[in-house]
This record gives sequence, structure tokens and C-alpha cells, in this order.
Amino acid sequence: MIELIRDLSMLDGVPGFEGEVRNYIRARAEKLCDQVSVDSQGNLFAFKKGNRTPARPIMLTAHMDEVGFLVNSITEDGMLKILASGSIDPRVLIGRKMKVGKSKLPGVISLKAKHLTKPDERKKAPELKSLYIDIGASGREDALKYVSIGDMAVFDSEFALFGNDCIKGKALDDRIGCAILLKLMEQELGYDTWFVFTAAEEIGARGAINAVQHIDPGFIAAVDSTGAGDTADTPEHLRSCAMRHGAVISLIDRGTVFNRALREKVTAELDRQCIKWQYRTRSEGATDAMAHIYGTGAKVFGLSTPVRYIHCASSVAYLPDIEAVLKAAGVFIEEAGDMNA
Repeated sequence: MIELIRDLSMLDGVPGFEGEVRNYIRARAEKLCDQVSVDSQGNLFAFKKGNRTPARPIMLTAHMDEVGFLVNSITEDGMLKILASGSIDPRVLIGRKMKVGKSKLPGVISLKAKHLTKPDERKKAPELKSLYIDIGASGREDALKYVSIGDMAVFDSEFALFGNDCIKGKALDDRIGCAILLKLMEQELGYDTWFVFTAAEEIGARGAINAVQHIDPGFIAAVDSTGAGDTADTPEHLRSCAMRHGAVISLIDRGTVFNRALREKVTAELDRQCIKWQYRTRSEGATDAMAHIYGTGAKVFGLSTPVRYIHCASSVAYLPDIEAVLKAAGVFIEEAGDMNA
């Protein structure tokens, strides 16, 4: 699992640029599944036969895209101005190493030097419009030799195993989910299952909407990553979930009310198998699960890995939590199939 997550983490793909990730996943999925295809939105569909066929399709999703940037202009002195592609807090950006464009040109995010700012400017976080990527160009014409308007820019962060079974790297949201779906494909499944690796989740589940209309599933599990709140100075009552407490199961978020009967069946089986899990106690954000309303109706289950520093240059996750999510995803297939036989 570590090697698989490492490979996926080191690939680059902001919304609309998921090809590198998709090609890697497709090469593995074609060896494990009965049918693999890609739609016009860039979603990758992988169908695997199980021991039984449910009345309506069972679908698991994980999104391929990561938060990042698009180059939207180049200044006369060769600096790249950027637009966010996904939700990113500008406070985490200053001084970050970046990769830009097809050649993955190295760059650094910076802003106006401190000695050129006024005291009141230093009292607040900079807005994205005041930041830029420095690629060492001598001017606009020089920069245009290497970069084009519309190129993607992503964090340049190394993957590492560290501490007590922890990993750190970029794009753990949701390359962890992609790794979990790939590992599930290696198993014998109780029911036929669709694995969908979606595009453009970070800008509103755009790919998932198309995927649901294509498959019209009866049951959906969105396998994602969610922000772990067990960080310094965060009061316990504001911690949505925590690392080392197992798989995260959602009740509600800004896009979905998750199906109660399905949740109760899955959690009862998790308890029976002694698989560690926790509830997500806050409702911010949304996942691919929000797309369920575009079919003829599906029962939806929300399943996530707790990840610290989500949507940052380096996120942190705990390997036993990831294993718990993998097991919980397998339980979902069985319980959804039994409800849908």
C-alpha cells in the first residue's frame, strides 16, 4: 500500500489535467477488471465481476484531481500570476516549491518583500492575487519559452514515511482513495462493482455528476480524504475527526445526507469485525457523493481517511487508518449488495 500511495502522490493532476494519474490507474485496472473505459469528462470506469449481480449497480468513487493552480498571466519581469483550481488557503503558499507546465519547471511562490510592505499589510494573510510564481525568468518573453497561459502548477513535495506509521506527501486527498479502490480490485468481490476514478471533484464533483448519469447506481460510496482536526491548539469540540481513530464515516455534509439504513448496517458489521471507525462530527465541505441526485436515486455512504493539513503542500496520514478505510470499503460492497440483492 505504501508504494502505491507514493506512486500516486508523486503524480500531478489539477482539475482538467488528470491524464497522468488516469494513465497510471488505467494500466493497473486493466489487469484486474473485466471492463475499463474513459468518458468525455475524463472519468475512468472500471467494472469487476463479483460472485453475484445486484439488482442495481454498486459504485465506489475516488477522485484523481488535486488542488493546484493555473497560470493566468505573465508579468513583464517574468513572474507567473496564478488562479486557484480548488480550495486553497493563501496562508500555506508563501515560499513553496512548485512545478509548472508540461516540463514541470521548478518555481517558488513568493510575494512583495517585507521591507517593501506597510505595517498594516503584514497584519493579514496575503490574497492570492498578490502572490506569484518565480521561475527565474529574465522577463516575459523568456518565461514564454517555457510556460504558456493555462498551464497547471502544482506543489513540489516529496513523499516520505516517517514517525509512527505516518506518511506525508502532496495530493493525499484523494490519491489515498484511488489507492484503496485499486487494492479492492485485487480482492474477490461478493458483488459486481463499478470503481470510478473521477475528474474535477475539487471544483464541484463535475466528473461524478457525469458518472452517476452514466451508471445510474443504486448504491454509492465516496471514498475520500477529510481534514483531521487533531492539531495543536485546536479545541476538541472543533475536531471533526482525528488520526489514529480509524475510518471516518459521515452523517451529513454540504452536499449530501448519507443514507441512515446503509450507514447502520455498515457500522454494525465494522463493529462485529473490530474494524476501527469514527464519525465525522462536522459538516463542512462535500464529496463526489453529492452527485447521487443526478441518477434515478441512490443510497449513499460517506467514507474517508483522516488527513492532517489537507489541501496543503504536504499532508499527513496514518497507515492503520488507511487500512481501516480499505476494510470498510469492502464491507460497504457486501452490505450494499445484501440490501440490493
